[in-house]
Amino acid sequence: MVPPTRAVQHRHRLINLTILIGSLTIAPTLAGDDGEELPPSIRVVLENTAPLRYPRGRRLPLLLWPVQTGAVADAALQRKIIGDLNERGVAMIATWDISRKDQSLAESLGIARIQQELGLEVCVNANPVMYHFFNGDQNTAHLDAEGRPFFDESITSGRIGCPFRIDHRFEPMRAKIETFVNAYRAAGVPLDFVYGDWEIDGPLEINRAWEASRRCTVCRRRIADIDDFDAFGKAVRAKRAEVTRRCYARPILDHYPKALVGNYGVYPNNGTRYWYDYFEQFVKYHPHTMDQRAPYRRWYDDFAANHYTFAMPVVYPWARLYPWYDFPSGDYRWFYNMLLVASNAGRHTDPSVPIIPFVHWHTIYMPDPGDDTITQMSDHAYQELLWHMLLRGSDTFFLWCQKHESAKEVALLHRVWADALEYADWLNRGVPITFDVPGQQQPVVSALRLGKQILVRRTDFDDKYPGPVVLEVDGKRIPVPAAPGRCQVIAVE
Repeated sequence: MVPPTRAVQHRHRLINLTILIGSLTIAPTLAGDDGEELPPSIRVVLENTAPLRYPRGRRLPLLLWPVQTGAVADAALQRKIIGDLNERGVAMIATWDISRKDQSLAESLGIARIQQELGLEVCVNANPVMYHFFNGDQNTAHLDAEGRPFFDESITSGRIGCPFRIDHRFEPMRAKIETFVNAYRAAGVPLDFVYGDWEIDGPLEINRAWEASRRCTVCRRRIADIDDFDAFGKAVRAKRAEVTRRCYARPILDHYPKALVGNYGVYPNNGTRYWYDYFEQFVKYHPHTMDQRAPYRRWYDDFAANHYTFAMPVVYPWARLYPWYDFPSGDYRWFYNMLLVASNAGRHTDPSVPIIPFVHWHTIYMPDPGDDTITQMSDHAYQELLWHMLLRGSDTFFLWCQKHESAKEVALLHRVWADALEYADWLNRGVPITFDVPGQQQPVVSALRLGKQILVRRTDFDDKYPGPVVLEVDGKRIPVPAAPGRCQVIAVE
């Protein structure tokens, strides 16, 4: 969602004595062999997950925001952290931070060497080295008819300027990425997964950006049909893709062509955006369609132009979407929208391209005002949603959460992801056979086909449909009975 905060990890000896009912007991610890304490973020993950019951095999690991602050100076403890996470199927993620380059390189390379030795994926958070193309420099601003610089004030950062006046920023921004990529090459370590959470920077067509660009003499010269919103939007998204392609994706992929490289919210799609980020506003003149009170805006599929090698949809319970719908079940209001987003990516992403969605359970209120009529999505509905996402093409998940949310978020997500490994062969080789999301509250069915069988999950939101739901497979009508909380394998004769 936002650039991650940087926490300083303090090392100290752990002596944890707890006095209960007058007696002295020693609390169990999760620590290295020398007694050194784990970083709190790692402790939360380990305490709210369990070692895998089913082998991960060639499934991608689970990716969790909290582990990004899990770097430690002690190599033995770092190895133990990486090993303990791997027992749970969770990948350690190093962070590239140019503001503390030497320390960040030492931590990141130390983690990569251990992962290389253990045969694990080398995973990186590149977000801190992706900001800022728009750094407040007047040379990046829009220019009005009198040549006066100005920025688009409708976007949170307050410094989004002209999409066509940032080319001089390419070299210094690319150099930040290359600092780390070149260090990995020199060290002879691989790069397997690199992600960014780059969002409130670079060319953007959202909010009142069109109005700003129509005032800008540079934009008017560069976009011939600027008074047509579609032409404006396509031109801006094309420039945005150029920015990340040249300064993020290519510097990595030119040296690590098999790496998975992607960014928050960029994925193949049907030209419709079903969600608004926290800094985005609905503007009536933006092309959109209505679904009940939900304004789905037109969007431009720039995934391929970025040269990204994995898709990263954002499947969040944004507070603003809850009152969009009139479904009797609050759970179905969340489920409906979030499955639309996941299915959009699943249907339109080539099967050879992994889908790694950002997921989250807690309602995201900010900056939306608190509203007592909004009910939290239930644990059950969220976990059912995760199952349906897996059966519609998601390859793993990336959890974003705030520190105080970590325990609950990690536990809910890990349980589904780990249990789904029982069906790893289906998830690896099966083909999704439906992406339909019912426009009225009724059972939802998702399925993978493998040979003459389907792996199917049915989720009900009320008791109005006790009988089988019919799923069409190759022109055959397959009845899917209710099976609360479990998957079914059904023959396709």
